[in-house]
Amino acid sequence: MAKVVKEQKYDRQLRLWGDHGQEALESAHVCLINATAAGTEILKNLVLPGIGSFTIVDNNVVSGEDVGNNFFLTRRNIGMNRAQAAMELLQELNEDVTGNFVAQNPDQLLESDPAFFNKFTLVISTQLPERTLLSLAETLWNANIPLLICRAYGFVGYMRIIVKEHTVIESHPDNALEDLRLDQLFSELREHLQQYDLDHMDRKDHSHTPWIVIIAKYLEKWRKENAGQIPKTYKDKEAFRDMIRQGVLKNENGVPEDEENFEEAVKNVNTALNITKCPSHIEEIFNDERCTNITLQTPNFWVLARAIKEFTAAEGNGSLPLRGTIPDMIADSDKFIKIQNVYREKAKKDAATVEHYVSKLLQSVGRPPESISEKDIRLFCRNCAFLRVVRGRSLSEEYGLDTAKTEDIVSYMENPDNEIVFYLMLRAVDRFHKQHGRYPGVYNYQVEGDFGKLKSCLNSFLQEYGLSLCVKDEYIQEFCRYGAAEPHTIASFLGGAAAQEAIKIITQQFVIFNNTFIYNAMSQTSATFQL
Repeated sequence: MAKVVKEQKYDRQLRLWGDHGQEALESAHVCLINATAAGTEILKNLVLPGIGSFTIVDNNVVSGEDVGNNFFLTRRNIGMNRAQAAMELLQELNEDVTGNFVAQNPDQLLESDPAFFNKFTLVISTQLPERTLLSLAETLWNANIPLLICRAYGFVGYMRIIVKEHTVIESHPDNALEDLRLDQLFSELREHLQQYDLDHMDRKDHSHTPWIVIIAKYLEKWRKENAGQIPKTYKDKEAFRDMIRQGVLKNENGVPEDEENFEEAVKNVNTALNITKCPSHIEEIFNDERCTNITLQTPNFWVLARAIKEFTAAEGNGSLPLRGTIPDMIADSDKFIKIQNVYREKAKKDAATVEHYVSKLLQSVGRPPESISEKDIRLFCRNCAFLRVVRGRSLSEEYGLDTAKTEDIVSYMENPDNEIVFYLMLRAVDRFHKQHGRYPGVYNYQVEGDFGKLKSCLNSFLQEYGLSLCVKDEYIQEFCRYGAAEPHTIASFLGGAAAQEAIKIITQQFVIFNNTFIYNAMSQTSATFQL
């Protein structure tokens, strides 16, 4: 009964990331540092879909300013610990989620008990000063814990993902091509196609034959007439479409009948004639050192990738395991189910062969064969054409900008209004904070006076990093005017975007951005950069 209720409660998201994605979400423990407006918006968007548990680390006391821009704090919370107050209100959103709080300064926690952060699936930080951020990032980098940095500063939103390696099995690519193998018929499909003779069918069967069969049969004729080649050029494909059109039955007056399955075949020629080959980005994964050198500590992703590589080189003859799915199409149920089963059974057979390779690999490094389940192997085989590996840079590497990265920034700044200018300004305000113990413009009477100080910080930053750039004064003026404010509209937008990336990291589905995201609310534009 509980399972049915949960399926109803999370119905829409289950369609996005499936039962296994939801299980990953429900077993995750997320740490939020600072219950700011952006921080609580992020957690809201993780609590609602059912994150397992969360812990807020924040030693600040709720102020009137907090109540003014944070929907998860009220007047009665003023004077309370901010972590506790936010946790109590956030937990009310979903009874399935467990909330915790630690009313301690992040700096003190990093100094006294850095291992505290090692227990989390993901750490999210908001509005941390540069010194604390560098210390936290280094601690998590060494422990292989992903860090998502979020910051709302005036009308600018900033996110940075710090992760050594993030592997994705289900990348959910847009407009993925079907894996039909009509250019390289596998034996089971070839045998199934022999049951069809389009030239000697009754009218009902002819108009209910799946378009996959129609294209395969006419492709056989084409190849006989074209030295075994399939149509490749636009001209050849048009001629092939005409060949299919000629196969439409005609009535007693010689007029072609309305056979929707043949129309469907004509429309799907490009899809059906997709060349079967191993994608280049998968070849790169196969050639990766982690795929080549399997050890006892090798993550499951790389063990499975190695097994797929061995299958592709042997039984696959250069092709990946069959995906096993076909699109819906006009056909009678019996014919559709039969050809669907041909693909499904072939996919199961390929997965079973891959499972054999996985078992041998695991045994070779002293791991039990059952340590990777049959379910996980089948999932990997089904998605092996869409695998992704994202490798990031540490924050300390970024802050020691190398020549290539500085050249990239200079290139971006050929347009002086490129979003990269906000990255430069955020680095400048951090430098200002380090020198003056506050952010520019936090007091209205200091806005004008802080302009020169912030400009000096910006110029010293640019000079230190060898960046021969000129930033418009209006940006410096704007950042002074912001006064480090965190408008709720920006925090809310950032909360949605950051929660989306957090779910990607936790479920290992869809592809995270690499590595910096900047949102400009003034023009409602955004950009990503690898810094």
